[in-house]
Amino acid sequence: LLSERDPLNGASGADLLLSLDAVLGDRSARGADPAVCRRITSEAKRLSKARPDRARMREHAAGLLSLAYPDRIALRRSGDVPRYLLANGRGAVLHASDALANMPMLVAANLEDGREARIRLAAALSEADMRTAHGARIRTEQNVAWSTRERQVTARIEERLDALVLSSRIWRDAPTDRLATALLVGIRELGIDNLPWSAAAKALRTRSAWLHSRNDTIDLPNWSDATLTGSLEDWLAPHLSGQRTLGDLSNLDLAGLLRTSLSWDDAQNLDRLAPANVEIPTGRQVPVDYGHDIPRISVRVQDVFGLTRHPMIGAPPTPLAIELLSPANRPVQLTSDLPGFWKSSYADVRKDMRARYPKHNWPEDPATAAPGRGRASIKS
Repeated sequence: LLSERDPLNGASGADLLLSLDAVLGDRSARGADPAVCRRITSEAKRLSKARPDRARMREHAAGLLSLAYPDRIALRRSGDVPRYLLANGRGAVLHASDALANMPMLVAANLEDGREARIRLAAALSEADMRTAHGARIRTEQNVAWSTRERQVTARIEERLDALVLSSRIWRDAPTDRLATALLVGIRELGIDNLPWSAAAKALRTRSAWLHSRNDTIDLPNWSDATLTGSLEDWLAPHLSGQRTLGDLSNLDLAGLLRTSLSWDDAQNLDRLAPANVEIPTGRQVPVDYGHDIPRISVRVQDVFGLTRHPMIGAPPTPLAIELLSPANRPVQLTSDLPGFWKSSYADVRKDMRARYPKHNWPEDPATAAPGRGRASIKS
């Protein structure tokens, strides 16, 4: 039957069993070519002296066909269009009106080549017949992988026949090391900036980068995006324990993880030469912003009254940029020489600020004044 021209000449669609019925003399198979049917029957008799059991032949035709074409066993994909995945990994499609269009499993006997092969002749294959004929080829796999579509690690136990997934269930107790390895794939795919970087962790990285750019004699770790991405197995993987999404990492202390990679001397150098905070005359600790070419702090003008030595950081020492703010926390002046500011521009700033904020203290000599908001003296 397979080697001959289709006795129904495609009139029955892709269903091979209808052509077989025609050869076996089924009167309902109208339009069959008698000459083709006689040649097929004659050849069948020549090959076998046994009288064929027609019912049994039809029952097992698809299973027998799958032994001839094991790479063309096909599973229907989801969706309205009858698309199939073949065991060899290729895609194939049936005409939407074909009687086989809703069959979950087929074996294709004839394919028309193209970007997506069109199934011209096939038989519906039951799972039982497939397992009977190909049970030795079915393998069980425990798969843990990053899913780009789901944006999470998936862990499943699957039965496979070559490229076909016959069954799949969640692997709930997948090993944590395999989950971690798969999650690292996702982190690299999505980008390391998608990790839950706290303000402290970001500041730690920028402090280290700034200090390293100023003094290459201090051997600090390279915490650039590229380096951290390339070394995830070293600094991040040991702290993963079953997480499957980046959201599961929300409580991870990345600043703490980075600090553990510093030696005691490196940590001391970092805190001494690129401090996270500096103390101002009021006694308050002010965070240093290293996200500029020159690290800076932002303080109200009154907070630094009495400060006559400009704060320095780094090695060699570098002046901090001080962003001076009004009582309403609006920028007034940016300076890297506070004593010079007291002696020059402050007089103009004082004049403007006294008019805008008359209830605040604006001394003539800020270098000797006490820091703090204070109140201007009001005469009756």
